[in-house]
Amino acid sequence: MQHYAPERSLHPMIANHIHDALAQVKSLKELILERGLFRGYSGRARIVCGAVVLIGATVLSTSLVAALPMTHLAGWVTILSVALLVNYGTLFHWFLFDPHVRRDWHRLRPAADAVPALVVGAVISYAVIRDGQFNLLFGVWMMLYGLSQVAYRQSLPRPIYWIGLFYLACGAIYLALPGTNFVNPWPMGIVFFVGEWAGGVVLLTRMPEGG
Repeated sequence: MQHYAPERSLHPMIANHIHDALAQVKSLKELILERGLFRGYSGRARIVCGAVVLIGATVLSTSLVAALPMTHLAGWVTILSVALLVNYGTLFHWFLFDPHVRRDWHRLRPAADAVPALVVGAVISYAVIRDGQFNLLFGVWMMLYGLSQVAYRQSLPRPIYWIGLFYLACGAIYLALPGTNFVNPWPMGIVFFVGEWAGGVVLLTRMPEGG
């Protein structure tokens, strides 16, 4: 029986070596994925944009703004313009001044992942506005913006994908509900405030150097 004792003692050692090897492979995989993430988007910019949307919804809900679809549309276009300026302003600041980027246009390639969804959203929005179906706009915007977030599945931290699904779900629910009204800004304001703050926190915590 003593002859087999050393052989038996090898089994726990082999198991430990295999466990350590698997842990190292997993750590290496996570490191590679982290280095491959797109760091052009700012978490702080997303948080600011969430606040801009909420403030805009608050203003649109007051008696200072006429409860007319075209007036509210102008308000949301203004809010969108500010959000685009903040987000893409920080993106191009990163591109121009980050020493690791070196103004290499290839580093902006992941930002193009969202372009198809945003273009489709613009076309559908035009058709909806042209036909006077303003009450569909919030649902369309939520869903198309959700698709743009889902497109970053490989280039941004995984929770951004789930935030994209959140936008898609909210948009689907909004379109399915009866009696929605475009001049009630709160559904849009609350959904985008929550989504953008969540996205900003994800970028700040998962990619602190890029946030």
